[in-house]
Amino acid sequence: MAETYQAFHRRSIEQPEAFWAEQAELIDWHKPFEQVLRFDNPPFRDWFVGGETNLCHNAVDRHLKDRADQNALIFVSTETDTEKTYTFAELHREVSRFAACLQDLGVGKGDRVLIYMPMIPEAIFAMLATVRLGAIHSVVFGGFAAHSLATRVDDAQPKVMVTADGGMRGGKIIPYKHLVDDALAQSEHPPASVLIVNRGLDPDMAIVAGRDVDYASLRERHLDANVPCEWVESNHPSYILYTSGTTGKPKGVQRDTGGYAVALAASMKHIYCGNPGEAYFSTSDIGWVVGHSYIVYGPLIGGMATVVYEGLPIRPDPGIWWQIVEKYKVTVMFSAPTAVRVLKKQDPAWLKKYDISTLRYLFLAGEPLDEPTAQWISDALNVPIIDNYWQTETGWPMLTAMPGVENTPVKFGSPSFPAYGYNLKLLDEVSGEEVGPGEKGVVAVLPPLPPGCLSTVWGQDDRFVNTYFKGFKDKLVYSSFDWGLKDEDGYYFILGRTDDVINVAGHRLGTREIEEAVNTHNSIAECAVVGVADQLKGQVPMAFAVVKDPAQLADETLRASLAKEVIATVSKELGAIANPSQVHFVTQLPKTRSGKVLRRSIQAIAEGRDPGDLTTLDDPSGLEQVKQAVTGQS
Repeated sequence: MAETYQAFHRRSIEQPEAFWAEQAELIDWHKPFEQVLRFDNPPFRDWFVGGETNLCHNAVDRHLKDRADQNALIFVSTETDTEKTYTFAELHREVSRFAACLQDLGVGKGDRVLIYMPMIPEAIFAMLATVRLGAIHSVVFGGFAAHSLATRVDDAQPKVMVTADGGMRGGKIIPYKHLVDDALAQSEHPPASVLIVNRGLDPDMAIVAGRDVDYASLRERHLDANVPCEWVESNHPSYILYTSGTTGKPKGVQRDTGGYAVALAASMKHIYCGNPGEAYFSTSDIGWVVGHSYIVYGPLIGGMATVVYEGLPIRPDPGIWWQIVEKYKVTVMFSAPTAVRVLKKQDPAWLKKYDISTLRYLFLAGEPLDEPTAQWISDALNVPIIDNYWQTETGWPMLTAMPGVENTPVKFGSPSFPAYGYNLKLLDEVSGEEVGPGEKGVVAVLPPLPPGCLSTVWGQDDRFVNTYFKGFKDKLVYSSFDWGLKDEDGYYFILGRTDDVINVAGHRLGTREIEEAVNTHNSIAECAVVGVADQLKGQVPMAFAVVKDPAQLADETLRASLAKEVIATVSKELGAIANPSQVHFVTQLPKTRSGKVLRRSIQAIAEGRDPGDLTTLDDPSGLEQVKQAVTGQS
């Protein structure tokens, strides 16, 4: 008889070593591990100690025996009207060539390679080639501005940077190279070489002699390369992925190799139900964790073809995703609630135009999925809609239904139950005690964290412990910084952040980072940025700024002009992804008597809610100004 979800989860918590040893059989090991779990220095833990493996081998090489001629990578760009498929054999050749290029530039085991790329095949080749060499990649989302890129360069200190002349979005060319040049001019630890994939999008691209290398020319010299995999110990870092925190300093999530490979292989079987030989389509970007786990590594480790899509969900028309599903017989799809809300605004006929009978599941993650959106897409597609909840830090779902284990009923608006391996609790933020059904608590995990989760913060072990494990007095518990509750049936619901990180269309942004960017404008004395609920994007940043000279606010034209300047400043510092939806000007911010800005009260007012307990408020006029700004009375 098949194991129930509850029995499966219980076994993963009560017998973790036996459970994960079983899952470890889903990948190839060059050398068997000697110990499943080492947990003698909590909260740090090592999985599959002494085992040697390689992520690229598990994603590519091991499939050559049985499926060399099967599609591995399907590239579709509606921006350049390009479609190209690569079999596992062709992918292997291209990754070998890319690895040889990186070796040529001095990259070896443990070196970092920073990848700042659009959604093109070469970006995936670069990631796989890096881990093939035992090097560590750091992919930075192609929408980030030069300043943000520079901070990540300085933190990772890469030997080589891989970029392109440009990307495209909505038919518009977005040049990358000038941003790279600007970032490296700001950087204290610029890479020795910049490898450039020239797509012919930027004829005016400047080349820095002695540093910039043309990928096409270097590739020509290595067409016959056959670079072997570098076998690394299971806990060797595979990549760094930066995530927003409550300070401006980058926080690099460090992932291991063996545990990550096992976690992804197990998830393809138990959660996503993807089979070798089928096609998987994640609409994310490789700059985010979903792109790492479920565009690149997860599907390929599972022997599936992965769809790499450059384009928008509604261009050339709102049927494009379903056209891809029909053409490539996609069986599993992964997207974000925001994208579904965009589709919801279109003619529903587009959802019926194509034959999507191969599609078994649509998984959604990145932000809370509201019940009406889930119900709408479920009715429209007539396939199971499964909500995942997870984080950059965890690398794979924390809360999810697991149809590969048991087909439990879903409740729209809920990401179901804790995934196997996660000893998940809802804890009272003050006492640290577990809360009861229907009570709000912080989503927390009792260590050890399962395989695939972050090992540490890159170069900052203290920050790893202090950020994630010091949230509860006298308890060493991983905090997700998210509120949740559990109903009487055991289903979990996510209610939003406990800290100053907001979720904009699935992208995590630190409000403090945006505040720092706003404050660089010469006219601004101070500001507060809060995340405000938005029907389409989940949340959007809203800024409340105090100007140095109130005369600048004398009339509406001056205010509007200053607001545009502030938004342009944020765009320059962080990228357009962080732009405030609105900039409100006030002469003072609401603060406590000790000088702390009451951000939660500001957020409540901006969302039309009760501002809550104001007993610590120093001067009520600050709060009144926020109210007037929001209602348009200022």
